[in-house]
Amino acid sequence: MRHVTLGGLDVARLGLGCMGMSAYYEGFGDDDESVRTIRRSRELGITMLDTAEVYGPFINEELVRRAVAENRDDYVIATKFGQLTHRAGEVTRKLDSSPENIRIAVEGSLRRLGTDRIDLLYQHRVDPAVPIEETVGEMARLVAEGKVLHIGLSEAAPETIRRAHATHPIAALQSEYSLWTRDPEDEVLPLLRELGIGLVAYSPLGRGFLTGRFTKPDDLRSDDFRASLPRFSAANFAQNMKIVAEVRAVADEADATPAQVALAWVLAQGPDIVPIPGTTRVSRLEENVAAEARTLTQEQLDRLSAIHPPIGDRYADMTPIGR
Repeated sequence: MRHVTLGGLDVARLGLGCMGMSAYYEGFGDDDESVRTIRRSRELGITMLDTAEVYGPFINEELVRRAVAENRDDYVIATKFGQLTHRAGEVTRKLDSSPENIRIAVEGSLRRLGTDRIDLLYQHRVDPAVPIEETVGEMARLVAEGKVLHIGLSEAAPETIRRAHATHPIAALQSEYSLWTRDPEDEVLPLLRELGIGLVAYSPLGRGFLTGRFTKPDDLRSDDFRASLPRFSAANFAQNMKIVAEVRAVADEADATPAQVALAWVLAQGPDIVPIPGTTRVSRLEENVAAEARTLTQEQLDRLSAIHPPIGDRYADMTPIGR
């Protein structure tokens, strides 16, 4: 698999999102299959694994540790802090990017991951109560101590990105980006390219919608996080299925699966973008990895780019949960 550089960090062209192995989506909980999936990703050339303390919470980092224990140095491990506060004597779901909380969170992640360094540490969400310079300053101290090698942000606005990068070089921004969500294109992606920051695209398959796996709202169990998202609601589902039909039409023409076409489109948007599709199964991982070798024609790319955006917000209250 080809490699690219994200702000000085060398990674394979595709990464693996591990969140769904431990939280939020139906089907998680088969740890043995998840471990096989992570280990198979290494054999297929994937290097970057994406996790976070809040996934579970905590159990996803422990799962990653189990999977990579014998080959730790072959992986780029990315994890995140900031959606949990540890400062009240017990863990609470609350934004907290204070220096004190960052340090507690990182020490916990290092312990759970069974490693002496985090390759890429993200602030999971911007904390409006803490100046970004203060947060990044503490992350920079962790870099100086060797506990963190590169730092990143997630879902940050352009001005925040600029201020953070002026404090310490930012390697990557993680944000939702796909045929389903193209928000970064207007302001964020041009800024990242100006500053030499890479984009790590989470949910590049539209949280599974673009694969054609779901055909009606009832295909989602009520305890699946996606069932609460406006784009999956009964009011919007049929309209949004038109997007899937367009993706499937290109897939049929290209002798590919809809998932491979959706990933190939993201990959075609630039060598500074690394999609991290998540899966809990080896078979889906292998399908996704095959997208890296797919080359769509310019006409196919243009058809995909012309697809109308989905109906509905990304989140019910536009306050992201999880990633």
